[in-house]
Amino acid sequence: MKKLNTRFGTIEYDPEKLLHFPAGLIGLPTLHDFVVIPNKKEGPLFWIQSVDDPEMAFVLTDPTNFFLTYKVAPDESERNTLRIGEEDDCFVLSVVTVPADQKITLNLAAPILYAPKTNRAIQIILEGTDFKTKTPLPE
Repeated sequence: MKKLNTRFGTIEYDPEKLLHFPAGLIGLPTLHDFVVIPNKKEGPLFWIQSVDDPEMAFVLTDPTNFFLTYKVAPDESERNTLRIGEEDDCFVLSVVTVPADQKITLNLAAPILYAPKTNRAIQIILEGTDFKTKTPLPE
């Protein structure tokens, strides 16, 4: 076990169980490894804490909890990056933004594809869609 000092306090983690982004996140290419931290409150949100930069953490959720018809499937190149086959599970996650006015938004234009089999993830940009980076939660 290793330790990491963060805004959440000291976190112990197993380096073998990190969530790995081979290419980093969009705009943050040097952030590759994250510890998954469940939210203290029950609900669909959870945190990922960067091991590469302890100041960086993001709230994620499964967007289908809020947008039932939202679907994204990895293409062959994305499956290769995730090191999974056609039959392997791949989950779609969205970055959550909670601004000062508490009007929560989800980034549906740049979802994260997560492969539990390999514990790898990639963030992709959806082109040719009406999805936005700051999509308000449905009423």
